[in-house]
Amino acid sequence: MKLRIAPRWWLVIAVLLLAATAAAIWWGRRAPAPQYVTALAEKGDIVRSVIATGNVNPVVTVQVGSYVSGPIKALYCDYNTRVKAGQLCAKIDPKSFQVAVDQAKANLASAEAQLLKDQASLHYAQVNYERDRGLLARGIVSRDTVDSDRSAYQQAVAQVALDKATILQRKAALEGAQVNLQYTDIVSPVDGTVVSRNVSVGQTVAASFQTPTLFLIAQDLTRMQVDTNVSESDIGGVHVGQKAYFTVEAYPGKTFEGRVAQVREAPITVQNVVTYDAVISVANPKLLLLPGMTANARIITQERDNVLKVPLQALQFSPSGLGAAQGGRNRASHVWVLRDGRPVQVPVSVGLSDDTSAEIRGGALKPGDAVIVGEVSGTQGGGKPTRSPFRFP
Repeated sequence: MKLRIAPRWWLVIAVLLLAATAAAIWWGRRAPAPQYVTALAEKGDIVRSVIATGNVNPVVTVQVGSYVSGPIKALYCDYNTRVKAGQLCAKIDPKSFQVAVDQAKANLASAEAQLLKDQASLHYAQVNYERDRGLLARGIVSRDTVDSDRSAYQQAVAQVALDKATILQRKAALEGAQVNLQYTDIVSPVDGTVVSRNVSVGQTVAASFQTPTLFLIAQDLTRMQVDTNVSESDIGGVHVGQKAYFTVEAYPGKTFEGRVAQVREAPITVQNVVTYDAVISVANPKLLLLPGMTANARIITQERDNVLKVPLQALQFSPSGLGAAQGGRNRASHVWVLRDGRPVQVPVSVGLSDDTSAEIRGGALKPGDAVIVGEVSGTQGGGKPTRSPFRFP
C-alpha cells in the first residue's frame, strides 16, 4: 500500500527545512566567545631603576709632568708598570743643568774669596783709623787725615756686608741650579700603576709655557669608579648610597655591583642635552675592570621586596562590551580576574611599578589569582583558541 502525503504537509516540511537551514547558518556565523589571556598574581620584587651609560675610571689618577725642559735620556717605566712613591721613571739629559750647578758653585766660591779679601781690608782700615786718631790727639797728623781714615774704614765695613749679601745670593742661585738638576729625575709621586706614557727616549720635553704630562699613574686599580651620564629628567631620583649594577662589553655575562658615591651638580651639556655625572664606586679586587671601559649601568632608585604584583597590562585591560560601562572608571584602581570562565572586576590599590609589573598594596586580589591581561576574540586553524602572546615570569 503506497503512503500519500497531503500537499499542505509538504509545505510545512519545506518551511521547517528552511528554518533549520537558516538557524544552522546563523549559528555557524555567530561570533565565538572571547578567549582571555591571563597571568598569575604572585609574590615578587618590584624594582624601579634609572638607565645610564658611562666609563670606568680609576678613583685617583696622578699626572706626572716635568718642571724643566730637555731631551729624554732614559725611560724606566712603561705601560702597566707598578711603581712606588719616589721611583725613577724617566731621566732628562742633565748636562746643561750640571753646568749651571758648576757655574753657581764657582760664583759662590768667588764671592766667599772676595769676602775674605774685603775682611782683610776692613781690618787694615780699622787699625789705620784708630792709629791716626791717636796721633791726632798728639798733633802729629791733621784732621783731614783722620777723616779720610774714618771714611775708608766705613767703606770697608759696607763692602764686607755687601760681600755677605752676595754670598747669600750665590747660595740661592746654587740651590736653584741644584733643584733644576734634581728635576731631571722624573719620579713617581705615589704608589700605583702607569696607565699612560706620553714620551719616548730622545723626545724633547718643553716646559716653558705649560707643564707637559709624561706619565699618567692610577693610584689604586683595585678601587674603580663609573662616571655615568644621567639625564636631567632622571637625576632627581638618584641619591648617594643607592645600589647600582652595570655590565661591560669585555664580560657580557657578568654583572658588577656598586653604589652611588657622588652626584655631581655641574651640568654636562652636549647639543642642548643636559646630563649630570653620577659616580658609582665599585671594588675591583681581580683587576677585571680597566680604565676607559664603557659601562651600561642601572641605578636602583626604589624597590619593594616580596610584594604582590601583577603585569602592567592587567591595569590597562577592560573586557569588550564592559570597558565603557565599568572599565572606563579609573582603570588603575581595579583589575579583571577570570573566575569560572567569566571576567570579574576586583578593586585594588596600586603601589610602586616598574617597566613590567605593578605592586598591589590592598584590595581583594590574592596570590594565584588569574588576572586578565588581554583578550582574543577569534580562533586559529583547527578551531583551537589562540594562545597568549605574552609571557610573564
